[in-house]
Amino acid sequence: MPDRPTATTPDPTHLPLLRGAVAQLAPVLPLLQELGQRFADRGHELALVGGPVRDAFLGRISPDLDFTTNASTDAILAAVVGWADAHWDIGREFGTIGLRKGDHHIEITSYRADTYDRTSRRPEVMFGDTLEGDLVRRDFTVNAMAIRLPSLEFVDVHDGLADLAARRLMTPAPPEESFADDPLRMMRAARFASQLGFEVAVEVRAAMTERAGTLAIISAERIRDEFTKLLLSPAPRPGLTLLVDTGLADEFLPELPALRLEVDEHHRHKDVYEHSLTVLEQAIDLEGPPGAPEDQVPGPDLVLRLASLLHDIGKPATRRFEPGGGVSFHHHELVGARMAARRLKAMRYDKDTLKAVARLVELHLRFHGYGEGQWTDSAVRRYVTDAGPLLPRLHRLTRSDSTTRNVRKAERLSRAYDDLERRIERLAEEEELAAIRPELNGNEIAAALAIKPGPVLGEAYQFLLGVRLDEGLIGKDAAREKLLEWWARRD
Repeated sequence: MPDRPTATTPDPTHLPLLRGAVAQLAPVLPLLQELGQRFADRGHELALVGGPVRDAFLGRISPDLDFTTNASTDAILAAVVGWADAHWDIGREFGTIGLRKGDHHIEITSYRADTYDRTSRRPEVMFGDTLEGDLVRRDFTVNAMAIRLPSLEFVDVHDGLADLAARRLMTPAPPEESFADDPLRMMRAARFASQLGFEVAVEVRAAMTERAGTLAIISAERIRDEFTKLLLSPAPRPGLTLLVDTGLADEFLPELPALRLEVDEHHRHKDVYEHSLTVLEQAIDLEGPPGAPEDQVPGPDLVLRLASLLHDIGKPATRRFEPGGGVSFHHHELVGARMAARRLKAMRYDKDTLKAVARLVELHLRFHGYGEGQWTDSAVRRYVTDAGPLLPRLHRLTRSDSTTRNVRKAERLSRAYDDLERRIERLAEEEELAAIRPELNGNEIAAALAIKPGPVLGEAYQFLLGVRLDEGLIGKDAAREKLLEWWARRD
């Protein structure tokens, strides 16, 4: 790796960035200097470090403030008790004290010089004695910039400002060494590529590719959390592409790179991998703004994004070449739903997310049976009932699943779905589709058949639910008559 500058004085060409960062930090400068002075009065160093410094240069507001110091946790507490509105020491074992001051969430961590068991990734917490030693253990140079307090001296011994100006991700230490210390940093590189729009340095990408297999020693929960942050970023495609191209995705989400199906001259079909990334992007475009009503799917929406990315993962397992050069993927939605559930379970996603994503994958092709609007009202009711509360997401997934370059075909599909949504709205107004249930409740069914609660009552309920879906509202008397006819046939 070429030598990198270690001066703390920024390049003159970067002075506009520095001035912009100072302006960005202006609202919190009194707090920074006040806290810094409390530490200086007690003979300790304090520096703002990491994400808040990086974000200031990017013109972004960081909700949290991270500090590093040569003070011990006891000394940190002595400096903040009576000043902070609240404090907690849940991270004390790792040298971190958390506190709140006004609207600001603050973490102060003693200088660290961790070493790791590189087979288990268990850190042996060791405390350092210099800011420079603390900065070299950080993940990327853009996160290894600091501002000493209360003097406001800018510290950039790893040339992070130059990398930030170039929108480049580089590690303070050689990347292979940095990733050996913590393989999760490779996923963090992909996440920052999406969150910040940065390019990964060539040597960093090479180290990611070489060391991709070491991700296996990281817990599923940590991998899940990094992947979720990436997926919820404004533009996930660059990070996802990086994970696939370096082989990292093979370690925790092999179904994604498996979508890169070979396409030969005799069996041409859409590139499923690129199609899936495009569907994800189009689904993101259809999300509502944060805080919007639930029926608008306020973004960023994890369930919609996971379902969009994974909706076709059943295709490799179901691909069949047909006579005449065609290709089919029969029932890939059913196979894909099972695969999605297994993968999300392995990644330790919660049950609600797992079930919702699998259901959307299962239903994503249902609309294509709609044709030119020949569905009966019964079919529309079943579409709504099967989707349940996922219907707003299913609408967006289905619309996003059209990536054809054939303008006429795209317009035809869009018109057909417009028509389906209008029919759903009409039936919803007439029949309260969101709460479809039999016209007789459980007690009324039990009374009509003179039975007690149990499996048979459940069968009767399901029968009447089918009547409701197929025939709409027919009145309680007619429903009771059909129930008795069913009961007579059943006996």
